[in-house]
Amino acid sequence: MLPGFRVRFGRETTRFGIDPAAAAEKHNKGCFALNRFVMPSHRKLVPALLSALIGVTALGALPAEAQQAKKKQAAAKKEPAKAEAKAAGGAQTFLIGTFGDWKALTTGKDKAKVCYALAQPNQRLPAKLKRDPGYLFISSRMADGARNEIAFKMGFSPKAGQEDQLIIGSTTFVIVGAGESAFLKNPAQEAQVLDAMKKASTITVKVTSARGNETSDRYSMNGLTKALEAVAKECP
Repeated sequence: MLPGFRVRFGRETTRFGIDPAAAAEKHNKGCFALNRFVMPSHRKLVPALLSALIGVTALGALPAEAQQAKKKQAAAKKEPAKAEAKAAGGAQTFLIGTFGDWKALTTGKDKAKVCYALAQPNQRLPAKLKRDPGYLFISSRMADGARNEIAFKMGFSPKAGQEDQLIIGSTTFVIVGAGESAFLKNPAQEAQVLDAMKKASTITVKVTSARGNETSDRYSMNGLTKALEAVAKECP
């Protein structure tokens, strides 16, 4: 089992950064093995978090990894429970609920508590372009009072210095890359963007990769409002 956090299905089902095979292996036990990470306290640190937010949404599309995990399951059952508990030390992350195409999750306690809504794109173009999974991530943190910070996990490195596009209806917002993530160039627009997202059925993120590929990710907004309401209740 990988060292890191354990995710239990406290309220419904399950956060991220899990090794897919390890996650599938632990699925029937009601927990996930997470890679250890530091929760960001500023948007510049969000890539560290986003790189860890892989496991929950990926489980439904991992037939190969799941088969691999089954082979490991028998061996895993032989591991002492005490050793497993020791390896899984750390904070727990819970799935608050699934709302349409969105999930609401929470981790930590008291001032260290962080809540977030998460979705994956339902269309990625070019379809044959190989890249890691993409995510749209909206977070709120109790520690510094941050609310509804918007970030995109692209699954590749955007072209340096490039101004890319977040398209919502007839309005286009400028986003910029950082690592394998992208953010609004003007953070002051987050409230405006969030309001537009709630009214839209889909949004599109157009980013040019470091290799010059022009990509497009389309996200469904179905369930966003309810997911954010659940997040707000957990991190008021």
